[in-house]
Amino acid sequence: MDKFRDCGDIKKDLRYLYTVQFWVFLVSRNANRGERKSRERERGAMAEDLVLDTAIRDWVLIPLSVVMVLIGVLRYFVSKLMRSAQIPDAKLVKEGQVIVRARNLRAAANFIPPKSFRARRLYYSNEENGLLYVPKGQAPNAQAQMFSDPNMAMDMMKKNLSMIIPQTLTFAWVNFFFSGFVAAKIPFPLTQRFRAMLQNGIDLSTVDVSYVSSRSWYFLNLFGLRGLFSIILGEENATDDTQRMMQMTGFGFDPTKSLGAEKDGLDIVQHDWTMPKFERRAEAVLRKLVR
Repeated sequence: MDKFRDCGDIKKDLRYLYTVQFWVFLVSRNANRGERKSRERERGAMAEDLVLDTAIRDWVLIPLSVVMVLIGVLRYFVSKLMRSAQIPDAKLVKEGQVIVRARNLRAAANFIPPKSFRARRLYYSNEENGLLYVPKGQAPNAQAQMFSDPNMAMDMMKKNLSMIIPQTLTFAWVNFFFSGFVAAKIPFPLTQRFRAMLQNGIDLSTVDVSYVSSRSWYFLNLFGLRGLFSIILGEENATDDTQRMMQMTGFGFDPTKSLGAEKDGLDIVQHDWTMPKFERRAEAVLRKLVR
């Protein structure tokens, strides 16, 4: 009987212990919820109370934007002076003109008779002496062509230096003088994914995502002034950093791929001469107008 009593007491103690643990869990969870809500309120209050000083606009935002524009214009003229006069290759010019003529033939194929179209297509895509046919063994290697021509390699190095040196100096200037500033605020809300892009150099998670740091403003100007430079300097300017970065790993234009692609496009054209049906279409249009 004493053993059964001891078992009953142990069960009561376990029930009591489980009950206490359950209530402790509920209280701790409610406390965590309260802390989270208070943190969110603090973040919202801090984001609402953050007011940008007008001196930051006058001494950080505007000078940084003006300097980026002036450096872009100066880099354009420097790269233009460093650019050497290149004599165009007659073979490349001829291949480019052939590609343009073949493209015009594909676009206006339905306005010539079928016999004329077949003759022109055979003239371009014949595997014996066609203008668009390039044998596999005679395809030029663009990489070998670049290393064989020292002027091409020198021009490529000049372009890369005219891009890398101004960017390095400008970033060092921005990082030394304007590091840690909240420069601007975007007038529309953003998600948390934009925090790393817009708040580079600011390690505060309580600041709203719509605020932009000075370092992030530098990168936005670096890659976002293409439209302004196209208006100031023209469409074909040398200040497009995205195209420069893409060209750093390239080895020039490969006409073999363009000739092969144009030949394939010309071979699959389905010719449908529209001139015999022109009278019927004109008759149908006139009958609709008369009615």
